[in-house]
Amino acid sequence: MPATSVPRRVLVVLAVLPLLALAACGYGSRAVDGPARQQAVPGAARIDGLDSVRIGYLGNLTHGTALVGHHEGFLQRALGGTRARYQVFNAGPSEIEAINSGSLDIGWIGPSPAINGYTRSEGRNLRIVGGSASGGVKLVVDPEKIRTLDDVKGHRIATPQFGNTQDVALLDWIAQRGWQVDALSGKGDVSVVRADNKVVPDAYRSGSIDGAWVPEPTASRLVADGAKVLLDETDLWPEKKFVITNIVVSQKFLEEHPKAVEAVLKASVETNGWINAHPQEAKAAANAQLRADAGRELPAGILDPAWESIRFTDDPLAGTLAAQAEHAVRAGLLERPTLTGIYDVAPLNRVLTAAGEPTVGDTGLGVR
Repeated sequence: MPATSVPRRVLVVLAVLPLLALAACGYGSRAVDGPARQQAVPGAARIDGLDSVRIGYLGNLTHGTALVGHHEGFLQRALGGTRARYQVFNAGPSEIEAINSGSLDIGWIGPSPAINGYTRSEGRNLRIVGGSASGGVKLVVDPEKIRTLDDVKGHRIATPQFGNTQDVALLDWIAQRGWQVDALSGKGDVSVVRADNKVVPDAYRSGSIDGAWVPEPTASRLVADGAKVLLDETDLWPEKKFVITNIVVSQKFLEEHPKAVEAVLKASVETNGWINAHPQEAKAAANAQLRADAGRELPAGILDPAWESIRFTDDPLAGTLAAQAEHAVRAGLLERPTLTGIYDVAPLNRVLTAAGEPTVGDTGLGVR
């Protein structure tokens, strides 16, 4: 078995889940378009001769760079006469399957699906080319049932999907406390329940789960329903930084259309700069794009605390991705992977240098 491979029983599950998503709703995604300011720029040249670039993201505030970049037109302006076409996914593994199948070019994604996608393809299908966000993940619980961290034992805690970033984080946290959980079934000292973020609030209200380890805005939705924040994942990391969202691209697309990739990265850097300089306007833009994508916006009581807990950054925080891979190993989801080559930050560093910004590193995990 190659060093980058996954145990056979895990491979079966990881292979089946994306196929179920494909059968149900096209990789668990939906296409979205925008107003005129998000259409191809009239008269502008097409980048790399492309009619369009297919861009993916999740409808989470942790994907705020993509939400704002879409809504405010940063992505489309950078692509000029090439049309930005968007797909919104329900969870990261489905998006990785779309990239691996060739139906998506570039997208915003969590670290664990990126690691799984890279190792399953033995390093052939994707690269991480940029950072996007840190933080924005919390363990929220029913305060009537769970008052302390020790009380989590024996209760039902939801994560968004098997093998996604929050699923790995919860399994690792459980293991570090000395508790036992079977990673595949979720059964053990804590019952890990895999449930789409969209259904988690209803599951909490019905009492079928006792809490959840989830990204924003789902965490703040649960708090609005009476849950309490028991743990902010940020507090588990040195310097209170950890990657929650990166930008990944298919290696084929990167090789064939490097200018298009740099255009998306330029838009991402510009978007993050605008978000950090105009937090209130950016928060409103992200909410407006959520409304456009899903048909409803977030009320202020959910939006405000959720947005406050996320930090937007161009740095992919490569050292924390390596740590998250180790978490997946400890949780029993991966054999120790070889991640050298998962990053190619050269295009991002060209963009950053041109913008007069500091460059970023890959902690030795870049292409050679």
